[in-house]
Amino acid sequence: MPDTSQPTRGVGSRVREFRTIRDLSLTQLANRSNVSRSMIAMIETGDRAASPSITGALARALGVTVSVLHGQPYVHMLQADQLDALLGPITSALDSWDIPDDSLPPRTLDELAAATKAVAQRRAAGDFSAVAEALPELISLLSVAAQDAAPGRDSERAHNMLAEVARTTAIVAYRLGYMGLARQALARMAASAPNSGDPRQVAVERYERAAMTHAETARPDRGVALVRAALRDLDDDGEPSTMAIRGTLILRASALSAAAEDYSGAGDWLGQAQDLARAAVAADSAAELPGARYALAFGDLNVRLGELDMAMYRDDYEQAVQVAAGVHWPDDYQPTRVAGFLIRRAAAEAWTARHEEALTSLQGARDLAPQLTRYHPEVHETVGTLLRARQRAAEPLRQFAQWSGV
Repeated sequence: MPDTSQPTRGVGSRVREFRTIRDLSLTQLANRSNVSRSMIAMIETGDRAASPSITGALARALGVTVSVLHGQPYVHMLQADQLDALLGPITSALDSWDIPDDSLPPRTLDELAAATKAVAQRRAAGDFSAVAEALPELISLLSVAAQDAAPGRDSERAHNMLAEVARTTAIVAYRLGYMGLARQALARMAASAPNSGDPRQVAVERYERAAMTHAETARPDRGVALVRAALRDLDDDGEPSTMAIRGTLILRASALSAAAEDYSGAGDWLGQAQDLARAAVAADSAAELPGARYALAFGDLNVRLGELDMAMYRDDYEQAVQVAAGVHWPDDYQPTRVAGFLIRRAAAEAWTARHEEALTSLQGARDLAPQLTRYHPEVHETVGTLLRARQRAAEPLRQFAQWSGV
């Protein structure tokens, strides 16, 4: 196996390396992946971007996961940031879910609720270090609380919190490139969500599973099927939080359909999202529907982001830049979401030769959510594109590349 812990190489070089290991010619890989031979050749040399849909197709054809082609996890960076040492205790806590830790002082459900909320807020801010440090104890305490709570409201409340903390664990692990840990955490969420007495929590678990595992394993079609099941089982009760979750699920289905190159289906899903956003406005709802404690939101802004995703999956980077220009964020919006948007915009700007704008977008993402930006695979790909675009990189780009580990 090649060393995938170093992020200094791009997707193209890893495709070429795995193609060599599999003893595949360009033509053979093209036939397996349904990506043209010329496109693969340009990706391998860094002359073309590997869009999410193409990366998924090549990963599936090569028998690896998407994160492997991205070079994740970035082990040397995790070591430098002292994040690697925090992941082992999280794994141990998940493995020991039915074994009480006598070294931990007991906590009331109210105290656990406050801790759960604090961890979710740190996750939304992109503070992965603080989240990872707090998770082992919280997972252990909530696991015991969910088992020991009296049947009824207390039990449902404990399971709801455990599902939320497991979700936080999965998101952080996914962002850091540890898919095994992300799946393990999602399994705990899937076990607790049905016992929470909250059908929305079940739908959120399916959303996260569709977003992480099926996209990662290059099976977006299975992700779409999971979204359909979530929408079928989550009754539209007119509550803003329910509408937010349904709208978010619909946009996820649109992105997954685009990843599968089902652009017609993606457009249909996007149309449903537009209709739902208009219905929310007609019902005199807020411009953006809150997802309450689920940390989800839905509205016209999110639909615009869905349009951006569609353009990126179609490799229409000029259209992506135009869509991004029409996106305006509220001042108090979740930092990680704005950073994620800036990272996507930077990729489109880089591939339309807007190099200075791309670096500015990346720097803005770093200012808002430094850890998310530092470990985001699309950042590494975009920085590599910017470096290849000039014989000698300007000092700001060199500094950013060094900071991001490229």
